[in-house]
Amino acid sequence: MIIEPRIAPAVVTDAGEILTVQRAAYVTEAQRYADPFLPPLTETLDEVRTALAGPATVLTARLGDRLVGSVRAHVDGDTAHVGRLSVAPDQQGRGVGGRLLRAVEAACAARVRRFALFTGADSAQNLRLYQRHGYRVVGHRPDPNGIRLALLEKAVSPARSDA
Repeated sequence: MIIEPRIAPAVVTDAGEILTVQRAAYVTEAQRYADPFLPPLTETLDEVRTALAGPATVLTARLGDRLVGSVRAHVDGDTAHVGRLSVAPDQQGRGVGGRLLRAVEAACAARVRRFALFTGADSAQNLRLYQRHGYRVVGHRPDPNGIRLALLEKAVSPARSDA
């Protein structure tokens, strides 16, 4: 029996759990790039609380009472910038990330024309996830520590009318 996570807007009291899952999720990225100072790993609890209290859309995924994932998006002009997609390591590969991605897109779609995000250029699993959901690589750039990032974008699909 597959139990699907409950996706809901995050609240400020979720900050500690979000940070815990985020750090656990990004350890493999830090190891892949030999960089323990990736921003999701160095973000503080106060910074997460600030993100939750601000205008960003932040969603969580829960299995029962356990927070197993989160994602953020902030709107700038006609673009929703998706970031910090995090899934607890023991839940990765079970569709939680895809559900979070679809949910944050749905939450922002009426306000934007496109979605944009970035991930490590050597993060094949992440790239496959995003490409399965319609994102395409539009360029590359280094982060401040020199890690090569893939920039991905996806156009918002126009609402379908069944009339």
